[in-house]
Order: sequence, then structure tokens, then C-alpha cells
Amino acid sequence: MNVIRINSKNVIFIFFALLSHIVKEVHMCYGNDRLISYALKESNANSTPVFSSRKEEISGLCPAGIPCSELKVECLKCNLNLNCVYGAIYVANCTVAEHVDCIGEQNFQKEYICRYCYQTEHWEHQCLLKNSCSSVASPKQYYRTNCTVNSNILCLGRRKFMKNLRCNWTVGYRWSTALILSITLGGFGADRFYLGHWQEGIGKLFSFGGLGVWTLIDVILISLRYLGPADGSLYI
Repeated sequence: MNVIRINSKNVIFIFFALLSHIVKEVHMCYGNDRLISYALKESNANSTPVFSSRKEEISGLCPAGIPCSELKVECLKCNLNLNCVYGAIYVANCTVAEHVDCIGEQNFQKEYICRYCYQTEHWEHQCLLKNSCSSVASPKQYYRTNCTVNSNILCLGRRKFMKNLRCNWTVGYRWSTALILSITLGGFGADRFYLGHWQEGIGKLFSFGGLGVWTLIDVILISLRYLGPADGSLYI
């Protein structure tokens, strides 16, 4: 017959093991309760502000008190025919979006041309212009930028899209002013200074326009618009 001997050391070990297990279980339960409570709080906290911010956004985009037919396309819900023939004119049934306050009939029709938004003409959308390229480079430089369709144009697809634009920015240099300065004061480098070519301007100034040769060459280059502003922009 086997006899199990229980001494004081075994009792103490068993006691601390049970105590550790109980503390672990209590901690896990408390942690789960805190996690659930936090999730419920975040859910309740986020529900109202999202709705409120959406309502404020619509109110700022769609002013109240104007005829419903004059609202921006962003303030309407229009049914467009996705199976339309490209270039053909269609009629869409439009209704005023929620939280929009306008005057008159809230259900009406609007004409549109069957095309995607990125296929609209350049005067039908606005693009973010950049000046980080040279407008006088050869071959011509292009840059990619964001464009948004005008608010009165109906089109298929996303109203914001990317587009390649030719670099043709200007900062106000006038071709006529540069040409007059080149003819009258070109021997002193006034045309070069005006266009921002400071080093060449100093060279012309101290060489008296290259004894007239440099002056004549610059007159020809500016008259042909071959010589432009140093920053790469175009004349106005």
C-alpha cells in the first residue's frame, strides 16, 4: 500500500499554484470586460459625429434657398445609363440628396453626354496646375495632376481623375517688354536681367553687348521666342 506523504512544503506549493490560477482568471475576465466596454463606447461615440459631419459637409456644399434645378451635381442623385452610346445625348432622372434644402420640384431631368468624366473637354473640368517643369523645353514636357469635373457637368465614373497636362505656366513675363528692352538697352544686358538670366546679363554689361554682336543675336532670339524666362515659364 502506497502512502502519500503531505508535508508543509507541498501544501504551500499547491496553495500558491491555485492562487496564481485564480488571479489569472480574474485578470482575463476583467480585461475582456474592459475591451467590450471600450468597443461599445467607441461605437456609440463614432455614430453621431460621422452622421453630423456628413450633414455639415452637404450643407456647406449645397447652399439652402436656391432652386433645386440649379444645385450642383454633387447635391443630386441622378440615374445614368451605363450602357449608353458614346457621344450620344441622354436624359437622366435626378432627385435632390438628403439633408439638402432647396426651392421647387425635387425630382427633375437633366441632359448629359454619354462619356466618362476623364473624357470631358478641358473647359469642363478644373486641374491643379504646377510650375515644377520647363515650359520652353524641347521636346515639350508634361506633368500628371489631379482634375475635378465642373459641378454642372454629368458624366460617368469618378468625378476626380488624373490627367497629363502640357507644361505651359507663366509668372507674368511679357514678350513685348523683353523685345523692347533687347532693342533699346540690350547692349547693357537689360533684356537678360529682365528675363532672369543674371550671369549672361552681367556678361553683356561688361562686354558692351559683345561689341554689338551679342545684342543682335539676343534681339533675334527673343523676337523668335526662342529665348524665354530663366525659370522655364512662358511669356504672356
